Amino acid sequence: MENTQKRTWVMKSLDFIERVGNKLPHPATLFAIFALLIIIVSGIMSALNVTVDDPIKGETVQVFNLMSTEGIRYIFESFVTNFTGFAPLGTVLVTMLGIGIAERSGLISAMLRGLVTSVPSSLITATLVFAGIMSSMAADAGYVVLVPLGAVLYAGLGRHPLAGLAAAFAGVSAGFSANLSLTALDPLLADLTVEAVKGSIYASYASEITYTMNYYFMVASVVLLTVLGTWVTNRFVERRLGTYEGEVEDEVNYLTKIEKKGLIFSALALIATLGLISLLIVPEWGPLRGEEFLKSPFFFNLVPSIFLMFIIPGFVYGVVTKNIRNDKDVANQLSQTMESMGSFIVLSFFAAQFVAYFSKTNIGRILAIKGAEFLKTTGMEDFRVILLFIIVAALINLFMGSASAKWAIMAPVFVPIMMRIGYTPEFTTLVYRIADSTTNVISPLMTYFAIVIAFAQKYDKNVGIGTLVATMLPYSIVFMIAWVIMLFVWMALGIPIGPGTGIEFMQENWTN
Repeated sequence: MENTQKRTWVMKSLDFIERVGNKLPHPATLFAIFALLIIIVSGIMSALNVTVDDPIKGETVQVFNLMSTEGIRYIFESFVTNFTGFAPLGTVLVTMLGIGIAERSGLISAMLRGLVTSVPSSLITATLVFAGIMSSMAADAGYVVLVPLGAVLYAGLGRHPLAGLAAAFAGVSAGFSANLSLTALDPLLADLTVEAVKGSIYASYASEITYTMNYYFMVASVVLLTVLGTWVTNRFVERRLGTYEGEVEDEVNYLTKIEKKGLIFSALALIATLGLISLLIVPEWGPLRGEEFLKSPFFFNLVPSIFLMFIIPGFVYGVVTKNIRNDKDVANQLSQTMESMGSFIVLSFFAAQFVAYFSKTNIGRILAIKGAEFLKTTGMEDFRVILLFIIVAALINLFMGSASAKWAIMAPVFVPIMMRIGYTPEFTTLVYRIADSTTNVISPLMTYFAIVIAFAQKYDKNVGIGTLVATMLPYSIVFMIAWVIMLFVWMALGIPIGPGTGIEFMQENWTN
């Protein structure tokens, strides 16, 4: 539908961003282009004899020419192994197998509906935001389940449905990185960070990075964003929208008896699963305990645990509700999950080539050294560097929606630079997650943005990109400011951002 609202300069600017962004190639194509550019640039830089002196290792870093005989041989010899050895590929596929059963059996949908329909009306906004934040455990389920449900619930309470939609959307998208539990995003971004560290002179530090690297900070963020999301909805969004005059046709789908029974049994199954997993690490004889608890094999291999914590309760729920009747149903649901991951697999193939070439050519090391030297000449080694990085990541997010795709491009450049000026890779990843999450809700190129508009148009046919962006902009601004303030307070207090993970990076301890 055509948006008849007056076009402000903000809307016109966002329209321009949308037009430019829509002209960009698919992310997979972008990575293919980047990989090709790395090959060409390596040849040019090698011909120009571009080198840099490494001030830490005391050696000269040269560009490995991928256009040379040795370089072309490397391209052909590593073509398959670059893909099969791409760390995020296996991590995400295995995790999504478990999440897929929980989602397709109906467990995730029932959990979200049960949560938001069982609380007092006075707490409905906070519950929607909280449930939206927590929905990232099930990848993108929150967009298709919780966002429309938020609108229906608000309408049923006589409140403006778009306010409920906005509250849910803010939690799902702007709070995507925060959670009380580990999600598929944690190992995905961690593996990309590991790949970036391996391409630096601090490669030995890669073994220190765990999937729980940002856990403490993200748990605290859940509380912060829930409170702020509730405040923004009640103070700004709902007041701006006013009274809803339209008709409401949808009804809230409350849990049925069989769904409630399924949730009870799946909860028992989760408790039993956690109990069995705890036997692997809690007792002294636990095979995954290790000498140091926080650096035990368990924390470096969390994917199997995440897989089990989703697939077992999901399977139990499916059996109880008869959504799973036999092994064929399980196999079909697993197959459907992998079918939905097709685009990620294609993206991973080209991203793997780009990451491998970027590391092999030493271009990343040269950029890191030059970038760190430039920052030192400007004196920007304090909070200004962090703010600059957040701004860059937030702007890129307006043009590229995929969090993993952006980090695959940015990590090889920014992680080594931040390490050289004294920040751990885990902290750099955390800063990126803040910038990426908070601007999701105002990016027209975010994957589910058009779907959210379609949900909103059920209640107001005039809703367009400008309407949704104007509605969500307060969340983006408040979340960004508050999250950054929280980050700096966290830094000032010297609190670990995850188990055994700090903020300051001691270069001398990790130089190869």
